Amino acid sequence: MRIAFIALILLIAGCSNTWQGVKDDSSKVWEDTKQAIHEATED
Repeated sequence: MRIAFIALILLIAGCSNTWQGVKDDSSKVWEDTKQAIHEATED
């Protein structure tokens, strides 16, 4: 039972770290896209 509990905690911790990475990457892509659009309209 203890092993299952530890595995569950590790799974949750791993998923939360992955989700945070996805959110960070998504925000960077959005900022890069806004910058590319801004640069394209200046030309």
